[in-house]
Amino acid sequence: MDKTFIEMKLFQVKPDKLEQFETKIEEMTIKQLKCDGCISLKYFKRFFTIDGIELGEPPRELTKIVKCVKYYSYWEFDTKENYGKAIKIFFDNYNKELQKLLIAPFDINLGYSV
Repeated sequence: MDKTFIEMKLFQVKPDKLEQFETKIEEMTIKQLKCDGCISLKYFKRFFTIDGIELGEPPRELTKIVKCVKYYSYWEFDTKENYGKAIKIFFDNYNKELQKLLIAPFDINLGYSV
């Protein structure tokens, strides 16, 4: 299989904006999946940690919000050129609204699958 181009984002969402953020994820996902060359897209909310557990035990559920709630996205493309077109659409349509829901700008990590 050819290597795919992958973007991973970290969103640090304000505790009082979780419902708005999750509604926005639903809206964004529909459009993101339609981008040329998109292979897959996943979002997840951090619910668990392995801090303070014995190895081999199941992860421990997080019980309180300290500063923010972390969400991650994993967006996979056939080429970096198609990703480039898609990320422009993403920023043009969602960046301004998203920033109002976050404690800091989202982090973006990019690379090829291995």
